[in-house]
Amino acid sequence: MDLVVGRVVKSHGVRGEVVVDVRTDDPDTRFAVGSRLRGRLPKGRGESEYVVESARDHSGRLLLALAGIDDRARADDLRGLLFLIDSAAVDSGDDPDEFYDHELEGVAVTTRVGDAVGVVAEILHLPGGDTLVVKTDAGAEILVPFVTEIVPIVSTSGIVIDPPDGLLELQ
Repeated sequence: MDLVVGRVVKSHGVRGEVVVDVRTDDPDTRFAVGSRLRGRLPKGRGESEYVVESARDHSGRLLLALAGIDDRARADDLRGLLFLIDSAAVDSGDDPDEFYDHELEGVAVTTRVGDAVGVVAEILHLPGGDTLVVKTDAGAEILVPFVTEIVPIVSTSGIVIDPPDGLLELQ
């Protein structure tokens, strides 16, 4: 499974630099000079590998110069390019309260009393907060607000929920 660590927003200047919307908590490592980045162009236009020649902050945005991209026209062609890494290459580290979405997908969900609910199919990041999409054995989907009051125990080996009245009646 691929994780997006950045997206090319637009070209910058005439020497081929690109403005990148950073989507990683470790941009200094991911976009370090000499790093090899796998990039996927939008609408199935292909994948390529890019090497970072320079990276700098400019007015709060990341500007990258990539090997072989040396003019504005070539940089313009990269608009929408997604920089990807393999999800197997990352983990959430030592913090017991932080997880990547892919680490929780497929994890079993039970109630506090031990009743099986289903497995996490997806995590939605909505304006009102994060939500677990739990797929039941019957094939139904239950949306569970991902807040401590309802989801008190989270680990990659199991998630325990304390559902309010009516939440699980969709089964």
